[in-house]
Amino acid sequence: ERKVQGNIIDAIGFATRIFPIGRLDKPSEGLILLTSDGDIVNKILRAENAHEKHYRVIVNRVVSDEFISKMSSGIPILDTVTKPCELRRAGKFGFDIILTQGLNRQIRRMCEYLNYEVQSLKRTRIMNIHLKSELGSHRDFTALELSTLNKTLKDSKKSIE
Repeated sequence: ERKVQGNIIDAIGFATRIFPIGRLDKPSEGLILLTSDGDIVNKILRAENAHEKHYRVIVNRVVSDEFISKMSSGIPILDTVTKPCELRRAGKFGFDIILTQGLNRQIRRMCEYLNYEVQSLKRTRIMNIHLKSELGSHRDFTALELSTLNKTLKDSKKSIE
């Protein structure tokens, strides 16, 4: 949000107008892609295109088999049921989750539904682009990342047709 002090666009100070691809809520951290191409934004974010976003999450309670099963099967939030997703335990209190949709505060709401509280949430991958920068820093795509991204997006829809 440009009106929020310390927003990512102002922090980067890029010479041309750029847009974030997706959002992270304030208590979260991790990978955000920035582009000047609005079509790419829509192609990546449309749930129908099923592009993966990978997160590492730490919660306040032990991650049980039941939690893993319920989270991966779909949780009722925001007047819908989340799409099935991939979940893997990552330590006693952590898990990795791969989503193909991006509902508002989706992971936090899913956890809350099961009486878990998110302690930390970090996006580590969007499609083929992996987080490789330190907190607060940025980098350009590698040639291979950009080529792979463009090939993957070639048949993705950018709007409702």
